[in-house]
Amino acid sequence: MRTSRPDMHDRPPFWAPPLLAVQFLTRIPVPGTAALTAGQVTTGLVRAVAWFPLVGAGIGTITGAVALAAASLWPAWVAVLIALAVEARLTGAFHEDAVADFCDAFGGGNGAEDVRRIMKDSRIGSYGSLGLILAVGLRAALLVAVLGSMAPLQAFAAIVASATFGRLLVVLLMAAVSPAPQGTGLAKDIGAGVDLSTVAFALMTALPGLLGFAIDQPVHLLGALLGAAAFLLWFRALLLRRLGGSTGDCLGFAAYAGQLILLLAATVVW
Repeated sequence: MRTSRPDMHDRPPFWAPPLLAVQFLTRIPVPGTAALTAGQVTTGLVRAVAWFPLVGAGIGTITGAVALAAASLWPAWVAVLIALAVEARLTGAFHEDAVADFCDAFGGGNGAEDVRRIMKDSRIGSYGSLGLILAVGLRAALLVAVLGSMAPLQAFAAIVASATFGRLLVVLLMAAVSPAPQGTGLAKDIGAGVDLSTVAFALMTALPGLLGFAIDQPVHLLGALLGAAAFLLWFRALLLRRLGGSTGDCLGFAAYAGQLILLLAATVVW
């Protein structure tokens, strides 16, 4: 499904989409966006989706830099925890919150309406707690493995690539799965406007974040791409069967899964 062509007054200035992407995915104060009209923000967010991978690369750059700097002073596991804490502050634990909500809803929900109800509940249950612990724990373990098995520049490239890859997976999922009926949030508001042109532009914005890893570990990147393709096929079928479409929490879960997929590929033992 595609959104209708925006009114001339709703067209955002050229600089708005990348800044809106930064504002949406992080807690970084972004000047200028407050002057946009509601229509410009809505239209700008649709276009901002294509910038998600580049913003992810920026987040990964900060996470990787903190991890490497901390690793020069402390053991790798301490450095990783410091880096993850800084990243959580930077992003507002945006995707981690989605992981918890998704696990609670799909673990405890019995039907589409029940899944939506649980997903909107601000409380965290046993499925959400366990899912979040396992997801963050696995990512921390993989980052420790990255720092311990790679040269600093290689580790930095892998961390940046994982952050980029996760946000790229969000764009691909938005293009592959329509918003769920009666859904709200990102998937409902702007997900319907994502099409092949959005995906094509997102692939271009992903290049800076993936290039270093692609040059250094092309086979591992191929493994990540195959893993992501398998995940998308499975996840799309799951969402259509259980929910009839996607929601913002489903997209956030996919973003975190994308990071794990690339880190798993980067650290696989041949």
